[in-house]
Amino acid sequence: MKFSRLTQNFAPSDIDMLLKLTAQPEVISFGGGLPAPETFPIETLAAVTQEVFAKDGVAALQYGPSRGYLPLREYLSDWFQNHLQTTVMPDDILITAGSQQGLDLLARVFLDPGDVLLVEGPSYIGALNAFDLAQPTYVEMPMDEEGVIPEALAEILATQKKVKAIYVIPDFQNPTGITWSLERRQKFMELVNQYEIPVWEDHPYGELRFSGEALPTLKALDTKHLVTFLGTFSKTLSPGLRIGYLVGPAEVIERADFVKQAADLSTSSLVQRQVAAFLQEADYEGHVAANADLYRQRHDVMLTAMQQHFPADVHWTEPRGGLFIWVELPKDCDARDVLTHALQENVAFTPGEGFFPVTKQKNYFRLNYSSMDEARIREGIRKIGEVLHRMLHS
Repeated sequence: MKFSRLTQNFAPSDIDMLLKLTAQPEVISFGGGLPAPETFPIETLAAVTQEVFAKDGVAALQYGPSRGYLPLREYLSDWFQNHLQTTVMPDDILITAGSQQGLDLLARVFLDPGDVLLVEGPSYIGALNAFDLAQPTYVEMPMDEEGVIPEALAEILATQKKVKAIYVIPDFQNPTGITWSLERRQKFMELVNQYEIPVWEDHPYGELRFSGEALPTLKALDTKHLVTFLGTFSKTLSPGLRIGYLVGPAEVIERADFVKQAADLSTSSLVQRQVAAFLQEADYEGHVAANADLYRQRHDVMLTAMQQHFPADVHWTEPRGGLFIWVELPKDCDARDVLTHALQENVAFTPGEGFFPVTKQKNYFRLNYSSMDEARIREGIRKIGEVLHRMLHS
């Protein structure tokens, strides 16, 4: 068989490898971005599913509108107003198969091969995989502990004349876990408005805050209708439901809807009704708060273990929410070599190279603290610490 040039160059990503490792019970995996399975509201979802079949069974099993189930979009419209202080109409929302489909749709709507796409350095590897299908030219925006550095972005925008869009994760960023400061958000939007560049704001972890005050989203600061917002229920309800959403300017949502029709006709009518019923009948806010509290506990356990077991010349971020901690090794250390030795001890994490589409920096790795219990977190971090001591100071 002769395949397209695009797919001939594809190789399995680190995500695929790490998800396979997660399925092996003997492996302590800090590699994926998996929510804790004990947070899945199985009994409540089962109950609302019975109600959906009893009240609306035929429609739940039929094709639905490509834009999405209207009561779900109406709920989201109210949620944006009440929680994000942003006016969003139901027709401004497109329901997707997880936010991953939203990323794919935006790439197809905006990008032609060779178009310049700005991303954080580092950025979410799953998004980069989706964008790769459109064959963009990536430019990494330098970051520090407060987010994208405005001076560096200003220089990029002044010298790169063909920037098509910017992709960012301002809250509990994947992979670093950092949250942009309010000042950085404001300066970022000033530059975006000046150059009128479309922005894709990914918000998969934003509800999972366990310390500090919530900050306005870029969407809430958007005065020129340049920001398209991606949300998901994968990290708060269940990734298996595959329900996400795009919120953006009418012309963006209209085009994304058209591309979605060609891709899958519509997102599952049944699952959209399940989620809508859960949101309307259960204590969703209490459920999310309980999830965040569990992740705070596991985050604290992991940080304490890292302080006890990691060498002094290894550094890391200290997130206030989300699922990830980002680890920086000495410059001459390759995280893949560390992973090779850690896997011999049945411990996994995600090496950082794949999060940098241009610079491919090797001396970083990402740890996930949400999916392992506290005992396994302590054991896994102790083993990684032993590997690091042997490799860095033997």
